[in-house]
Amino acid sequence: MSQQTLSAIDYYKQSPRPKKRKIILALVGALLVLAIVLLIASYGIIYGITTHINKPADYKEAIENGTLISGNKIHFLNTESSDCIILESNGHLAMIDCAEDNDNPRGFEELELKGFEDRVLKYVKDNFADENGKVHFDFILGTHSHSDHIGGFDTLLADEDITVGKAYLKRYQPYYIKEQEVVEWDNEEVYNQMVEAINARGIPLIQNIPTESFMHGTFKLRFLNTEEPKETDLGENENAVALYVEDGDKKILLMADVNYLDGDEQAISKEIGKVDFVKLGHHGYGYSSGTPFLTRTQPKIAIYTNYRNNATITVRMRVTLNSRSSQYATADYNGIVAVIGEEIKLYSNIH
Repeated sequence: MSQQTLSAIDYYKQSPRPKKRKIILALVGALLVLAIVLLIASYGIIYGITTHINKPADYKEAIENGTLISGNKIHFLNTESSDCIILESNGHLAMIDCAEDNDNPRGFEELELKGFEDRVLKYVKDNFADENGKVHFDFILGTHSHSDHIGGFDTLLADEDITVGKAYLKRYQPYYIKEQEVVEWDNEEVYNQMVEAINARGIPLIQNIPTESFMHGTFKLRFLNTEEPKETDLGENENAVALYVEDGDKKILLMADVNYLDGDEQAISKEIGKVDFVKLGHHGYGYSSGTPFLTRTQPKIAIYTNYRNNATITVRMRVTLNSRSSQYATADYNGIVAVIGEEIKLYSNIH
């Protein structure tokens, strides 16, 4: 039996089948490598095209030479990897988030972060102050209690030249916060700072976020993801409030840090459908801007509130391959203003 087995093995080794098998495996491997190369190349080509369509005009130059188009504006300030957005319509102002701050109430080494309070305050006064140096916001919205979104509000509200009609901020609920956030971050502290600043100025604080549409100048606005999470240990990003903006036939989504882990992003895209413009969730980091969201919304323009290369590569690839958006990053362009007329035109270098 041993001799017969050895003879069979020798016969098999001498037969052409192993050679054919090696050739087939080599061909499959080569095709796989080629497919990966083509995928990377196509991504690079598409990404290269989509990030350089209609490069934003210089904002200050457009003002000086009279080429700035008229229309409602959405200002995306350059606060690096944090959010500060100002809506401007027919003389009405609103602020969505107020960027990272310099405070570190718990003294954590990793929370010694670069703050942008002074930059935000200077931008507000330089661009919106009246003849008496006063600025009024119809409302402010803190999308959720992370310092890179609401950290600067206490400084803004401490300035007596700034007045606010009302403030929207969901309650901070420890039961749905991840343990890491409780132990290592300053969610509750930054929330308390904002609430104290609001109360000190006697500003009405709305914590049950309404779902009805309302007018802001000629913008039609609606808050999304307004319900408080029911599950525990989700994280504060799951509590983030998005904003839907309509201006005539133009549709815009400002996604705060909404992500897809709890289905919030998917629910918003199902409800809203196609849009012209999106501020991508979570600065372009992971667990945001999923394929279902992008394929349903199909934005023509996508904004990262970040440096473009800081955004997660899988997010950048999904945006490129699933929506073909023209992609821009606030930190790369030193801030971006979107002016909404018959078209949406972007301007850079707004600071």
